[in-house]
Amino acid sequence: MALSAYLFPGQGSQAVGMARALAERYPSAAAAMAEADDVLGFGLSTLCFEGPEETLTDTINAQPALLAASVAVLRALDEALPGQPAPAAVAGHSMGEYSALVAAGSLGYPDALHLVRQRGHLMKEAGQRSPGGMAAILGLDVAEVVVVCAQAASLSGGVVQMANDNCPGQTVISGDNRSLELAMDLAHQAGAKKVVRLAVSIAAHSPLMASAADALRQAIEKTPIQPPLMPVIGNVHAQPLLTVDAIRADLTSQLTAPVRWTESMRYLAGQGIERVVEIGSGDVLTNLMKRIERSVDRLAVGDPDGIERWRARSQD
Repeated sequence: MALSAYLFPGQGSQAVGMARALAERYPSAAAAMAEADDVLGFGLSTLCFEGPEETLTDTINAQPALLAASVAVLRALDEALPGQPAPAAVAGHSMGEYSALVAAGSLGYPDALHLVRQRGHLMKEAGQRSPGGMAAILGLDVAEVVVVCAQAASLSGGVVQMANDNCPGQTVISGDNRSLELAMDLAHQAGAKKVVRLAVSIAAHSPLMASAADALRQAIEKTPIQPPLMPVIGNVHAQPLLTVDAIRADLTSQLTAPVRWTESMRYLAGQGIERVVEIGSGDVLTNLMKRIERSVDRLAVGDPDGIERWRARSQD
């Protein structure tokens, strides 16, 4: 049987209707969504199933919604495929790291829901306090993007840095509005194939999130966290988080530090992972893996059809 890792999507993968078919088919998935409603005190499941999209996309709602959808998939997999071996490792993109920690037994589901809800609230507040944005850059390597950001920050006297190294030739930058616009212009001049301002009003994974990180640290320190049952590959250093202290530090630092996704996926491949399974809404991470390590088998599981595909492949 192929050695597998589970991957958990972050903000941007939310979509109206996510987890609905799972909840209709599998009682365990329905229970996971109902539990999220009870824990948070509002109809998160209805928001996931029916929208409206603009409300679901609000960072305060998107983060717990994505977590709940991922846990619904995990529960449905356990129900549909009992006795399946645990993944050899897990990883989550940005807030997806919370979902990965739930899967690894480090974070309780209710605690994780409270944390990501607070995380979204704090990030939104930080964005209002320190306005900024993000932009995707296609066709430049990481070193070129780092230089572009340094030049822009020097010219503006502000803040702009690489936020996500998603896959070769695809990065995201983040910063205050003036510095971001300068960096976008410089990226064009450096030969980027495409530069696109993203439809977000916060500068995630940049120093502009420092106030959110400070407040979130206090909440994380009060939350029970257990050592993981399998390696959790952290965003900040692209290495396994093996201790509770390392987990707390990574969850805090990831708000201001870049997501080193390419390195994380190459680490997994280097550890002998033969298949990655994206657990939750969408297929962003499996598509990125195709660009990072094409030899690794990929499967996205977010609905009953995905579970059936996993059932077939799990026999390999």
